[in-house]
Amino acid sequence: MTQHTARHVARPIEAAVLSELRDTDDAGAARTPYTDTEGGAPLRCCLRSSRAGERITLVTYAPLRRWAAENWAKPGAYDEQGPVFIHADVCEGPAEDATGYPFARPGALRTVRRYDSEGRIAGGRLLEIPEAADEGFDAAFAEAFADPEVVLVHVRAVEYGCFHFEVHR
Repeated sequence: MTQHTARHVARPIEAAVLSELRDTDDAGAARTPYTDTEGGAPLRCCLRSSRAGERITLVTYAPLRRWAAENWAKPGAYDEQGPVFIHADVCEGPAEDATGYPFARPGALRTVRRYDSEGRIAGGRLLEIPEAADEGFDAAFAEAFADPEVVLVHVRAVEYGCFHFEVHR
């Protein structure tokens, strides 16, 4: 269900949340599925790139919202929304044998944003993904979790601000 690495677990959007998003997204809009003719869209349901011919949809997702509700946190203005691609229909989630961090293209820029137990931003950093991508992410997460107040980390694309995945302490 999740991608494992030597040090941290990259978490996809949970199946129950995906079910909600496939109906109405976090901005209250109905989804508009389409057939991906080229492939390459970063899918947050299964943490892989889409393949040509797959039915996908672009939805608005607020990744902190449900975590905050489950943990009685009050993120306030930090409850950001942004675009994410998901399969238009139920998928099987990440492959059981998947390794490494998803969407880890060397040279790509990511924000590694830290959150405290109230869901407030507790810092972050820019990460240019190195050739040894897993090591680069591991170092960024180790740095984030060195702060005992940090309980959650979100990884986002710099170019579009899209949420990619989260890592828990």
